[in-house]
Amino acid sequence: MHLGTPRRWAERLPPHLDPELIEGGDTRNVVDAYRFWRHEAIVAHLDDRRHGFHVAVENWQHDLNIGTMVRNANAFGAAAVHIVGKRRWNRRGAMVTDRYLHVLHHPELDDLVAWAAEAELPILGIDNGPGTEPIECYSLPERCVLLFGQEGPGLSPEAVEACEAVLAITQFGSTRSINAGVASGIAMHRWVCQHAL
Repeated sequence: MHLGTPRRWAERLPPHLDPELIEGGDTRNVVDAYRFWRHEAIVAHLDDRRHGFHVAVENWQHDLNIGTMVRNANAFGAAAVHIVGKRRWNRRGAMVTDRYLHVLHHPELDDLVAWAAEAELPILGIDNGPGTEPIECYSLPERCVLLFGQEGPGLSPEAVEACEAVLAITQFGSTRSINAGVASGIAMHRWVCQHAL
């Protein structure tokens, strides 16, 4: 829609609205409540509402699921996403949702462990290997790091060692595992059910 010369009417807009988006249309992947908001205003508003859980993922083999995990972290209001290992990851699955998150990089697992210790956040692994506890029966801390491994190998042995507990999503079919991106959404929603609803 064309509203004439932007200068005059733009000055009367609330500061969180973007006159260019109003005039040209907003095609971003945001909920209707954020339609036409400035990018910085959306991030600032989300910062006031983010939950107490962080999402971390090991990225040793350029796992294509990381984009899905990031998109899930955005959807469920994670405090931040931590990429452990290779800095580069496939952003296609994130659908640009990483622009509204705080994405931090840790070159080595030890760097994440040190960061979590300083922030006084327990690390909880999500995997389906031996010695795991069912996530459905576990009381998740309000402040924590949910650590995910890669599709296929799962959490590295070093990551398992760093975790306070390793939680598994109970399955009932014949497959040995579910997709890592799907598992991340289930685990985050479990946290939301315990603390945010």
